[in-house]
Amino acid sequence: MSKHPLSAASWAASRLLIGLAGAGLVAMTAIIGWQVIGRYILGASPSWSEQAAQVLMIWFAFLAAAAGIREGFHIRIVALEEAAPPGIRTALRLVAGLVVAGCGVAMLVLGGDLVLRTWSHTIPSLGLPRGLAYLGLPISGGLIFLFALERLFAPPPEAPAAKEID
Repeated sequence: MSKHPLSAASWAASRLLIGLAGAGLVAMTAIIGWQVIGRYILGASPSWSEQAAQVLMIWFAFLAAAAGIREGFHIRIVALEEAAPPGIRTALRLVAGLVVAGCGVAMLVLGGDLVLRTWSHTIPSLGLPRGLAYLGLPISGGLIFLFALERLFAPPPEAPAAKEID
């Protein structure tokens, strides 16, 4: 981890996002478990469980996606990058980072529009604004943009090459 204060802040934000996403996954699993118990054992599922699980899934997926950009744990295909000479490799990483940052901006802008357009709609079984369910999209988009810029200007040290399994 870098000694720069912004890097330390983004590291802490990433850890928080991972923790929140993990808690959301646990909560969603418990809600779905309760729904199954209600349906098959008690004979009546709770009316709110499916919508609550969907809202949690939207949030934890987008929060984890933002953390994945910061931590670099997203799957990517590097065959072309590894085959390229060092100068081209740097250019490819720059272009990839700019594309990711652009996707973050698109999520921020278009997700914000979605939130505004759906805020007045209510999720019937929860009584919450529909826009609240989608609020994770622009939040994670903004974080993806910031984390992608951080990786462009302060890339993490080179990871050792993956070992092939015989």
